[in-house]
Amino acid sequence: MTTQKEKTVAEAVAEREELSRDLEQLSELATLVLSARDALSDDIVTRLSSAFSEGITLLDRLTRNEGLMRLLQVLDRPETQHLLLGLGKALSQMSRDIATAPPAKGGVAGIVKLALEPGTQEGVRSLSLLGQYWSDSMRELHRHGGG
Repeated sequence: MTTQKEKTVAEAVAEREELSRDLEQLSELATLVLSARDALSDDIVTRLSSAFSEGITLLDRLTRNEGLMRLLQVLDRPETQHLLLGLGKALSQMSRDIATAPPAKGGVAGIVKLALEPGTQEGVRSLSLLGQYWSDSMRELHRHGGG
């Protein structure tokens, strides 16, 4: 019979300790909320609500912009992400190369030397294709009265 009483007493002690921990956590949370409330002056609340309102307005404008939404869809494609990663890497390498190389001397010989370097034709071709597709898209837009 004493073992049953000991279990009941032990369970009651454990429950009280758990309740005590819960109350302590609740007290800490209440202190945090009260501190935050005290820290929020009218000026801060006004600025926060203004910033939130402007943010919602900006988000509304952005989501209504069909061109931006289309661009975001294109940017979400794996092949576009791969292209952007490559572009970022290329820009970084280009920046380092330009910073460490002596200034170009210019002239036809420099252009010929540049034309003979690997990647030059691919770069010119990429820019040419971009220009072609971009101008085709702009012509199509104007044909359909989009601008």
